[in-house]
Amino acid sequence: MKTLLRKILLSVLALVILGASGCGAEREAANSGPAPAIVHLPDFTALVAQASPAVVNISSTRAVAEANEPVIPGLDSDQLEDWFERFFRRAPSPQHPQMPEFPSMPAESLGSGFIISENGDIITNYHVVADAEEILVKLSDRRQFEARLIGHDKQSDLALLHIEAEDLPVVRLGNDEQLAVGEWVLAIGSPFGFDHSVTAGIVSAKHRSLSSEQYVPFIQTDVAINPGNSGGPLFNLRGEVVGVNSQIFSRSGGYMGLSFAIPINVAMHTVAQLREQGYVSRGWLGVVVQEVTRELAESFGLSRPEGALVVRVVPASPAEEAGIKVGDVILKFNDAVVDRSASLPLLVGKAKPGEKATVLVLRDGKEIKLKLKAGELAKQAHILEGNIKKAQTGKTSLGIKFKNLSEKQRERAGLEEGGVIITSVESGPAVNAGIREGDVLLRWGPEIILNASHLTELIEDVSAGETIPILVQRGGDQRFLALQYED
Repeated sequence: MKTLLRKILLSVLALVILGASGCGAEREAANSGPAPAIVHLPDFTALVAQASPAVVNISSTRAVAEANEPVIPGLDSDQLEDWFERFFRRAPSPQHPQMPEFPSMPAESLGSGFIISENGDIITNYHVVADAEEILVKLSDRRQFEARLIGHDKQSDLALLHIEAEDLPVVRLGNDEQLAVGEWVLAIGSPFGFDHSVTAGIVSAKHRSLSSEQYVPFIQTDVAINPGNSGGPLFNLRGEVVGVNSQIFSRSGGYMGLSFAIPINVAMHTVAQLREQGYVSRGWLGVVVQEVTRELAESFGLSRPEGALVVRVVPASPAEEAGIKVGDVILKFNDAVVDRSASLPLLVGKAKPGEKATVLVLRDGKEIKLKLKAGELAKQAHILEGNIKKAQTGKTSLGIKFKNLSEKQRERAGLEEGGVIITSVESGPAVNAGIREGDVLLRWGPEIILNASHLTELIEDVSAGETIPILVQRGGDQRFLALQYED
């Protein structure tokens, strides 16, 4: 009996052992698939050690013109307000409380820069040293030098400095054209005066245009940038400078994930001109342009929104001499495609003054190639449109009332003749197009509006369902709106 019981227990134990080993085999088989890829984040320590010595801290001082104006410690308040409004894209800071009068005192601006030559040439942002009476450069080894401004360029916000020193550490320059979206990048600078702070991120986008008058195709990143990083270098993983940290987009005044750097190729092209002549020469066309929306593209017969829509042509400009007209859509400049309005200044700016160029425009549904000589970029007077003296009013099914401009209205609008003023806007196509009371209508499609009766005739000739591009002046700005006409 005992023998039988012993045999039964041994059999059960054997089954348990076999079952356990079988489950282990099943688990091993289940886990025998391909192992997930291990993602290794970059190690920046060697890059920082190699590149940091060539990154500098920059402070500049200048006399404050108005004695009562409060000075924010470490930053010049004039520059701060301009910088925040223009580059941080927010309203200027609220008014400070009334301060007692003090004598003029120096204001200080903090920024960064990097050394590009062993004998002391340094790149930084123009706004860091604008109107400076004294510029101090502090190296990573804590030596300080007074810098001399070789030249600056407001359009690209770049400045070239020089310090009297030799055998300085220099950065390695890269090629931003080889930079890819998604690539890791690193910034070294002095945010809020904290020297040689290191932040990292990725390239978010390239060739980013921030305004229609911008001559820099910015590199967008998510690298943490704050005031004081301005003018500092943006590195790729090979330790090469690919950009100059310049701007952020923010609603708070601090970093919010959108940072912009000037491509190093643009910076070095600017530096070469600053070294040679102390200023930067750019091509100039002499037009004011706007974006082509989907509705406007339809009204011009384009298959998709593209090009730069001309809303003004400066008198005696290369554009006027070449025959470019208001309402033309510029599609190409020197065979380079103008994908959007902000692309045009970048392309024109690359042309040397006096250089021959070709412009492809769309006019009345036809493509026309025009030849011109690029001018030199400078401040130009705005074009003025013409004058009419009859006083007539009109009302249409578009939902607008309009009349000719009075002499006072014409003077305020800067117009000598032509155009009508909108006196009221009701519901309908005009509201949908964005027309407002007080707008001055200058063009109806390709036609210049001579007076109120002329506009009435133009409106009567429109077919139901047609989309008309209308040139509107509001305040000092002119803009095309797409009006979709309904019967």
